[in-house]
Amino acid sequence: MDTDTIRQLNDQHVVNTYGTRKLALVRGEGAKLWDAEGHEYLDFFAGIAVCNLGHCHPTVTEAICEQARTLVHVSNLYYIEQQAKLAALLCEHSFADKWFFCNGGAEANEAALKIARRYWAQQGTPKPEIVVAEQSFHGRTMATVTATGQPKYHQGFEPLLPGFHYVSYNDIDALAEAITPQVGLVMLEPIQGEGGVRVPTPGYLPAVRQLCDEKDVLLAFDEVQTGLGRTGSLFAYQNEDVVPDIITLAKGLGNGVPIGAMGCSDKVAEGFAPGAHACTFGGNPLSAAAALATFETLITPGFIEDARETGCYFIEQLLNLSKEFECIYEVRGRGLMIGVEFDRGVTPLVECMLNAGIICGPAGPMVLRFLPPLIVDRAAVDCVVAALLASLEELGW
Repeated sequence: MDTDTIRQLNDQHVVNTYGTRKLALVRGEGAKLWDAEGHEYLDFFAGIAVCNLGHCHPTVTEAICEQARTLVHVSNLYYIEQQAKLAALLCEHSFADKWFFCNGGAEANEAALKIARRYWAQQGTPKPEIVVAEQSFHGRTMATVTATGQPKYHQGFEPLLPGFHYVSYNDIDALAEAITPQVGLVMLEPIQGEGGVRVPTPGYLPAVRQLCDEKDVLLAFDEVQTGLGRTGSLFAYQNEDVVPDIITLAKGLGNGVPIGAMGCSDKVAEGFAPGAHACTFGGNPLSAAAALATFETLITPGFIEDARETGCYFIEQLLNLSKEFECIYEVRGRGLMIGVEFDRGVTPLVECMLNAGIICGPAGPMVLRFLPPLIVDRAAVDCVVAALLASLEELGW
């Protein structure tokens, strides 16, 4: 089908939660995508930080095909070999002692919120209240949309769940004031993604950890976007040597196959018992096999290190560009999670880049966000920076 036919079929039969879309993408390979008319694009968004290995990575593709030929799904009423192997590998390379698997990031964060409340209830000292950050994003379920510190995501869904408190991100004094005896969990993104690629100042996350220890409060890091090599280390918490009690993953875990995960310490894992929480599709043979192949590729020696070096080069080139254009307010990020903040809305710039064959996206109204596959090289970065330069000149910025 051509794009117009796909659009008409979609508009007639699909609930409109995404607005008008310009492209119908039908094929991908590595960091490249092709639309229904055969036009080629360089993908520097990776399905919103999902395809960390690029599109149709051969190792993951083979794992999916082999598993599909063998066994696609059984329920979690039975042991699942691929899930057990994935959990063991995640434990080996993280602080977590146990993992719960689900379908995506919102469900992973939902599990984190639930296990924290249930943990304290089982301790005999219920502490149901939760502190989150303003400008955060944690998902679209009722609990995770409540945890999301952006009022635009709340509109029309009130009343929100009780027990959530919002504080300024990167403000340890505000956090300290918000932690009352009823608070049992602090949930933060190590780097805020949808909130504008906001990187905390050095020392903030260690101070959060110390504060949670002093107040006897659990700490959860939402690494749905920052995890799995995106910020130059396997997990973003490792950048500052801060260990949370709970971590959530999704997006890049299956390289496009839906899967989410919540990891925690043995102590916190006691909060869940049989029947306390579940997920029909979570960690089924197909999704777990895809995630296992993805994770094994990510931890190949040198893979993440190369991505980190490419990210440093990309940020350096963007900083050089910012010296030429006063409209660029700030370049920030870590690894290949990068935001460029402008003094005006970036919607025209995103469209101009798309017309030049570059896929990127916004993070809020004034931040242009780059989340390329971790396999991109300096030549691809140079292509994107050149397109950005040309787009800024074309727009007269």
